[in-house]
Amino acid sequence: MYRHLERRLAQAVRDFLRRAYDLDLARIVIEQPPKVEMGEHALPLAFELAKKLRKSPRKIAEEIVAGIGAIEGFHKLEIAGAGYINARVDRAALATALARDEKAAAEVPAGKILVEHSSINPNKAAHIGHLRNAILGDTFVRLLRFAGREVDIQNYIDNTGVQVADVVVGFLHLEKKQWDEIEQLSRQHHFDYYCWELYARVSLWYEEDKQNLNARHAVMHAIEQGGNETAALADLISTAVLRRHLETMDRLDIEYDFLPRESEILHLQFWDAAFEKLKAGVLFFETEGKNKGCWVMRRAGTGGVTRAPSPANPDTVPEEEQKVIVRSNGTVGYVGKDIAYHLWKFGLLGRDFAYRRFYRYPNQHECWISAMEGEPDHPHFGDVAEIYNVIDARQAEAQNTVIEALRGLGYTRQADHYTHFSYEMVALTPRCAAELGYHLSEEDKNRSYIEVSGRKGFGVKADDLLDTLIASARKEVDERNPELHENKRHKIANQIAVGALRYFMLKYTKPSVIAFDFKDALSFEGETGPYAQYAVVRATNIFRKGGIDPETFSAEGAGFARYFSGEDGDALWELWLTASKTSYMVDQCIATTEPAYLAKHVFTLAQLFNTFYHRHPILNEADEGKKQFLLATVAVVRRELIRALGVMGISVPPVM
Repeated sequence: MYRHLERRLAQAVRDFLRRAYDLDLARIVIEQPPKVEMGEHALPLAFELAKKLRKSPRKIAEEIVAGIGAIEGFHKLEIAGAGYINARVDRAALATALARDEKAAAEVPAGKILVEHSSINPNKAAHIGHLRNAILGDTFVRLLRFAGREVDIQNYIDNTGVQVADVVVGFLHLEKKQWDEIEQLSRQHHFDYYCWELYARVSLWYEEDKQNLNARHAVMHAIEQGGNETAALADLISTAVLRRHLETMDRLDIEYDFLPRESEILHLQFWDAAFEKLKAGVLFFETEGKNKGCWVMRRAGTGGVTRAPSPANPDTVPEEEQKVIVRSNGTVGYVGKDIAYHLWKFGLLGRDFAYRRFYRYPNQHECWISAMEGEPDHPHFGDVAEIYNVIDARQAEAQNTVIEALRGLGYTRQADHYTHFSYEMVALTPRCAAELGYHLSEEDKNRSYIEVSGRKGFGVKADDLLDTLIASARKEVDERNPELHENKRHKIANQIAVGALRYFMLKYTKPSVIAFDFKDALSFEGETGPYAQYAVVRATNIFRKGGIDPETFSAEGAGFARYFSGEDGDALWELWLTASKTSYMVDQCIATTEPAYLAKHVFTLAQLFNTFYHRHPILNEADEGKKQFLLATVAVVRRELIRALGVMGISVPPVM
């Protein structure tokens, strides 16, 4: 409702400016006052118009306030300082609408959105860094769906890359295992753990003798060529590890719709179709210098024209501004295949995958995978209106190159709706690393964080992290609720652990490096998942003790207006106003691609509720009218916390 009122205010101001000044402003800036007693919205508009209208900001503000007239849902507009306009909403009307859970109709843009996230190399177990990617991506999907958008979730699988090749090398050259032995190992539950250790050993083997890298090159060539035993072995290994990744992510309630694989992009000749398009004006063949014999394009961010030199535009692209797409030996680089893939995403390639079912979640949701030959009946993937790629900040140049290739091909609209959802890495606090059994030097112990490395085998496997969090939460649950059945205590511990992990990964803004710590994440105090969950449990307990069902409780006739005046009224109103902002915060998160704002909103609402909880003896309130109002407050805050936490992928246990 808060967002709806903001839009209504903006439209009223826009209409007045047309009437009074013949001005048409597409964007009306509306801010939030620092204190609730100053109003709910603030407009710095008069300062923006002062030079244009040749009047003082104060004078313009006076004219707007005097002439705008009544605005539905607002009590009044006031002038503050040298020309700010503060808008006060009708508190009782907003509270009534919020208590009834009224939702204003909103225009939902047409077109499907594709969110690609996780994209873990299928060569070893998922680690803590992958969890940040997956949690960010999954939460963004939930944000979009909350806003009414249709979303496809894709998880790109690089099953022909060097990482998979290295594990194949490990099995063939270090362990000298036969197909049957590897197939038997691949059926084990923690096959991804086995590959984790093997991958690290292969890296050391390469360092011992650079000649060993020849084994990698031979395996890579065989995989890319396909149709041979080495390629089949790579498929066996990567498919088994991929299945484990899906099981790991399902523990966090993270699902996918489609798994496009690089093997099909290669063998269905997506690149060939893209290459013909790109040669028409984006790529050019270099005939001299270090890139001689390569097909290159202008590197993103170097300025100048995106399109390749031509007889009509003969300017050459300096060598340092060239990005190699096809190497001189004819092999296509990662970015080239990514360009082809994104042409498919937007429905611009003229080719499609075959599809087959791959994984069924416990809720019966089907996840599909790309194939050379598939099932005749399948969902329609690709051909979307917008793309969000959740990929770490180190891939910024590659992502920008794909965008520039689209732009160079004339697909400007698609390029404008391609978003690199960038984020920074996850590390460990020294305390966390020590708890996980890693030996730290004195220098390491004094660092703010310890970087992890999958290639060196130093890191935290996602399943180990979850298991440790669940075990820690279980100790707390066992102490607090020994009377509960063991299965129920385990489920509660799982909810707390998952909530703690998801909240910890979401509360930091994307450009922040996260230093993960078990104790900080699981704390029941401060800005944590358990703190927010506990606020909901407290709210639920109030209704339980009062013998009232919070889901059906009605606040009709609570007489809101008389409780929102005076100093205590402002404090109560701040709680209600914050509760009204869930949809507003969702819109902000989507517009900025920053889920951390929702985490901050949840924490603020939980904080305000806990202050309210300690200040008001709700069930012992003698005044029946006020008691109904206080219960209405609890019901609204509880509902909005559950709703916002749900968008973050966090469920609330019955007790804590």
